[in-house]
Amino acid sequence: MKIPFVSLEQAKKIIDQYPTPFHLYDEKGIRENARMVNRAFSWNKGFREYFAVKATPTPGILQILKEEGCGVDCSSFTELMIGEALGFSGDEIMFSSNMTPAEDFVLANKLGAIINFDDFTHIAFFEKLAKIPETVCCRFNPGGLFQVSNDIMDNPGDAKYGMTKDQIKDAFRILKEKGAKHFGIHSFLASSTSSNTYYPMLAKILFELAVELKKELDVHIAFINLSGGVGVPYHAEDAACDIMAIGEGVKQVYEEVLQREGMDDVAIFTEMGRFMLAPYGSLLATAIHEKHIYKEYIGLDACAANLMRPALYGAYHHITVLGKEDKACDHIYDVVGGLCENNDKFAIDRMLPEIEIGDIIYIHDTGAHGHAMGYNYNGKLRSAELLLKENGEIGLLRRAETPEDYFATFDFTKLFSK
Repeated sequence: MKIPFVSLEQAKKIIDQYPTPFHLYDEKGIRENARMVNRAFSWNKGFREYFAVKATPTPGILQILKEEGCGVDCSSFTELMIGEALGFSGDEIMFSSNMTPAEDFVLANKLGAIINFDDFTHIAFFEKLAKIPETVCCRFNPGGLFQVSNDIMDNPGDAKYGMTKDQIKDAFRILKEKGAKHFGIHSFLASSTSSNTYYPMLAKILFELAVELKKELDVHIAFINLSGGVGVPYHAEDAACDIMAIGEGVKQVYEEVLQREGMDDVAIFTEMGRFMLAPYGSLLATAIHEKHIYKEYIGLDACAANLMRPALYGAYHHITVLGKEDKACDHIYDVVGGLCENNDKFAIDRMLPEIEIGDIIYIHDTGAHGHAMGYNYNGKLRSAELLLKENGEIGLLRRAETPEDYFATFDFTKLFSK
């Protein structure tokens, strides 16, 4: 059973000031989780979590993570701007992008961010814009399938990211010739994994590559970036990843591979978005319609514009009807939004308590890749983002969009001029 971090009474008080739909974040949960991640990797003196800004590009949330010692993983010009505005600079920023526009590289370089080259050709592209930094990183893609035992976790060979081993060797060789002195290796092989062995298995691949690169090219490997991929239990019955066990698993591989080769100064970085934030955010909406045709439908005042994952991926998000947590789940519903698209469904054939008009619907685990993926199809406006502070107060992180925001990019003078 998943437990909401607000009660019906709390939700009603919030809704009196901020009407649904809105995303709500739990400050206490975010801070406790960030501290646990830091404890899990405290054995590595250079460890840093670079939070994946794309997951939740909300300045108030990023400020909390900054206070907990996190850096930021940015992938675009505007994400870099957010980082700069919050005071992140230098090696507090990891710039991991692909098909990168020139202006993005220029700003990343200006901020002193660690540049993570996604492709061999990006080196020459970057050198036309700026001098090669002393500390650089390259993204590795081993190709093929990535699997644990007989379970295929993902297909790196089908991903557009990263370089082959031969390419990364050539990249390091050229970067060294052009003045780079400290090197990092980055890789992302699987998304939203539920296994405590994913990071240790990835680490072993990257640690062995690091040893090979050091021996063959005589380069200093400064850090290994395990990127993201650690998942969360979206289903109530799913087991949660144990970040302490994951950290210990990486430590064991570190000692077996790197420490044995005298490379015990290599820092470990992570770039988790989902694990850091997903469970500590929720989408609150109100049931405003019911429909009885070939199926039973409950219509919300939220839609896929507020949470795209179910429509885009068929992703599961647990749903609680606030105030009815102890009621029997004896009604089967499609819980839907109001977009003119038939995939605008938060749940299909979901067993829930009987829902009445006006009930408050709590959709779990929207703290990452929730509001961030919002859009304006059908002229829908993106909702507010609120923070449940540790002291119980509610803070406004981002106001809801207005029609004025939607029309702000139109030039009516040219549209209607003769």
